[in-house]
Amino acid sequence: MTKQILVGATPIGGGAPVTVQSMTNTSTGDVAATVEQIRALEEAGCQIVRVAVPDLAAARAVGAIRERISIPLVVDIHFDYKLALECIAAGCDKVRINPGNIGGPDKVKAVADACRQRNVPIRIGVNGGSLEKPVLAKYGGATAQALVESAMGHIALLNRFDFDDICVSLKSSRVPVAMEAYRLMAQQTDYPLHLGVTETGTLRMGTLKSAIGIGGLLAMGIGDTLRVSLSADPVEEIYAARDILKAVGLAEGEPDLIACPTCGRTRIDLIGLAEQVEERLRGVHKPITVAVMGCAVNGPGEAAAADVGIAGGDGEGLLFRRGEIVRKVPQAELVDRLFELIELL
Repeated sequence: MTKQILVGATPIGGGAPVTVQSMTNTSTGDVAATVEQIRALEEAGCQIVRVAVPDLAAARAVGAIRERISIPLVVDIHFDYKLALECIAAGCDKVRINPGNIGGPDKVKAVADACRQRNVPIRIGVNGGSLEKPVLAKYGGATAQALVESAMGHIALLNRFDFDDICVSLKSSRVPVAMEAYRLMAQQTDYPLHLGVTETGTLRMGTLKSAIGIGGLLAMGIGDTLRVSLSADPVEEIYAARDILKAVGLAEGEPDLIACPTCGRTRIDLIGLAEQVEERLRGVHKPITVAVMGCAVNGPGEAAAADVGIAGGDGEGLLFRRGEIVRKVPQAELVDRLFELIELL
C-alpha cells in the first residue's frame, strides 16, 4: 500500500478510492471561464482539477478560482518558481512541478518550504518529452528506466529539503513505456502514483490508449489517482476515466452496462438501444449491472447476473430482473420502462 497525501480534503493513496482528475483548457487568467469549465467537470465526476499557470496573471487568478469551486485545485508550474510561491500563498491545494526545470536547488527549496508550511503536497511530474539530457544519454532515450531514474532524483532533491508529501507521475506517449515505468516505480517506492498516458490524441484513440495503459495498471493494483489526457473537451476525459474505473471494477457506487454484440438473430436496433441506455445511465449513481440484450429467447438467461435488463424481440421486448422476466413491453417503451425499474432498486 502506498503512502497517503491529502489534496485539500481529498485523500490520494493509502487505500483511498482512486480519484479522477482533469485539467482546464481555458486561460487561467479568465476566472469566469475557468470556473465555468471546472463546474462542468465536477458535474461530470471530476474530483481534482488542475490549471496551467504560465504567467503572473494566471497565478493571481488562482485565489479567486479556488474561492468559487468546491473540488481541490492543483496548479501546474514550469520554469518560474515564483509562480508556485504565488499560488501557494493564494490557497492552491497541490503543486505540480518538475524540479528539474524549476531552477537551482535553492528555488526547489523555496517551493518545498512554502508547501510544507501550508501542508500542500507536490506532484513530481516526470514526462518522457522533457527528461534531463544526462538521463537521456545514459539510457539512449526516454525509456521506462529513464523515467524512473528522473523521478527518483527529484524525490531525493525534495527529501534533501525535508519534504516528503509527494505524489509521482511518469508519463510517456508510448503505452508500454508508461506502463513499465509505473510498474518499476511501484516496486521501488511507496509514493502514491498519478497515472496517465500523455499526448494520446483524439477522443477515440486517446481513450483506447488510456484504457490500456491506465486500466492495465489499475488491474494490477497500481495507481492511486488518474488523468485521461485527450485532445477533446476535458469533460470527455472524465467520462473516459469513469468508464475505465468501471471496466476494472473500481467505480464505487456506479452502474455497469453490459450489452451483447449484434448477430443475425437481432430484430431490434440493439446498438441504438444500448447507446440510449448508456447515455441515461450517466445520471444514475447506483452499484448495479444493467443489461441490454438483443435476443428475447436467450437474453435474460445470458444476462442472469444483471440486476435489471431488457431483451429485444420483433416489435416488443422483455423487461427482466436478475434473469427473471418481469413483463413484455412494446419496443418503443423499453428504455423508459427499464429506467422506471432502475428507480425502484
